[in-house]
Amino acid sequence: MKPTAPRHVSYNAGMNLPLASVVVPAYNAAGCIRRALDSVLAQTWQDREIIVVDDGSKDDTFSVLSAYGGRLRVLSQANAGPAAARNHGLRVARGQYVGFLDADDYWLPEKLACQVALLEAHPEIGFCSTASSVVDTQGEHVRDWPCRHADIETLFMHGAAVSGSTSGVLARRELLLEMGGFDERLRGFEDPDLWIRLTARTAYACIPQALTVVVRTPNSVSGNLAAMCNATLASLTKNRELLPAGKRGGYWRAACAGALADYAKSAYRSGQRGQALIWLLQALRLSPLRRGGLVLSLMLAMLKGDTLS
Repeated sequence: MKPTAPRHVSYNAGMNLPLASVVVPAYNAAGCIRRALDSVLAQTWQDREIIVVDDGSKDDTFSVLSAYGGRLRVLSQANAGPAAARNHGLRVARGQYVGFLDADDYWLPEKLACQVALLEAHPEIGFCSTASSVVDTQGEHVRDWPCRHADIETLFMHGAAVSGSTSGVLARRELLLEMGGFDERLRGFEDPDLWIRLTARTAYACIPQALTVVVRTPNSVSGNLAAMCNATLASLTKNRELLPAGKRGGYWRAACAGALADYAKSAYRSGQRGQALIWLLQALRLSPLRRGGLVLSLMLAMLKGDTLS
């Protein structure tokens, strides 16, 4: 059953503060940020503030933001990446709950209401997301991104288990601050890294309605495979001790090998066949027993020039 908005909330009573804060990082986003902001303004849940962090944009982003007047809180910083921009917004957020929305993504009108209702009703849940639709830059549907179980062990094996990732998540502000926010050293895997740390501390839930729309753009950070691979391995390594003691050996190595195999497939499809084989060799060394069969079959297919499914 889809949650409905609570009739009464006591947080910030008499303090004239919003219950929810929405943080939007923006870098050269003049061409798309209106859609993102308009989708927040159209939310059925109106007890919220919108914080936009202009991450050193060189286009007309600031002019676009200025047209919204007092409906936004606009912060500016030298370009430091989306993780730093989100953290900047998080530090000044006043709401009990904080949601993040990438400038090229957008929400359906009931997203915030459903998530606030869920977190209000279940204090044991520290963060939640919604199912998502993935579309291309023309608005054409690419795939569904459904809810799935996402505990810490799952996230080590499947970094995309949290549907919608940053654009889908609403979390308790104090918990985000306690966890230190996004790791600004990780360019491209900073969102799954935070979900890993959160699931080591709290419970996660997902609303099955597709209330988040994620737009896949060809020049996004996720398109930089080498940076993404390095960030993924760095995150899995630094968070290794968060796994249950029995999962810090072979399971952890299998998770790293699985990530390398996934990036190898992406590299192969993009024509980077040498890099793909290097990553597969690294995966084989890490987990010859658990991942060896998969890695060897991928190697054989690549050497034969097969099309990977």
